[in-house]
Formats: sequence, C-alpha cells, structure tokens
Amino acid sequence: MTRTGKPTSRPTSIKTSEKVRDRLRTLAEERGTTITELLEDLAARELTEAERRQRALEAARELGVEYTEQVERAGQDAWARIRAHQGGSGAAA
Repeated sequence: MTRTGKPTSRPTSIKTSEKVRDRLRTLAEERGTTITELLEDLAARELTEAERRQRALEAARELGVEYTEQVERAGQDAWARIRAHQGGSGAAA
C-alpha cells in the first residue's frame, strides 16, 4: 500500500525529458508526495474520452435532453469558450 492507502502495483518506468522529470519532482515535493503518487492521482482524476462521453450522456438524460451530435458540438464549443476566458487552464467536460 502507498501512503494514501492505495494498493501498490508492479513498478514500471516512463521515459520523459529531464525538464519534465524535474518538474514532476518539484511538484511532488511541494505536495509532500512522490512522483509515482503524483502520477497516480493525475491518472485517477483525469477522465478518458469514453468516461467524459458517458458523463455527458448521463447529464443530458437527467436534464431530459436528447444527446445528439449537435448537442455534443454545442457543449464542446461552450467548454472551448470557457477555457479561452480562463487562459486555457480550465478542465474539459
């Protein structure tokens, strides 16, 4: 188990630049964690395309909206506008 209580798995390696590795190390140190745990948290927090689509379908269903390609495009456009106003730092739906 990790410090956060998550089960451990077999270690592997990821190739990246020294710049990215150093940034990950700094971010992990600032959060009092390890690079591995930082990456685990990121991977758990970020949704896959399939997960985002499923959540959109569920939200549309709850709102009584038929989730068509047109609705999907309108939602994507809205999120793009929101991110533009946030300087590109906003999370996608």
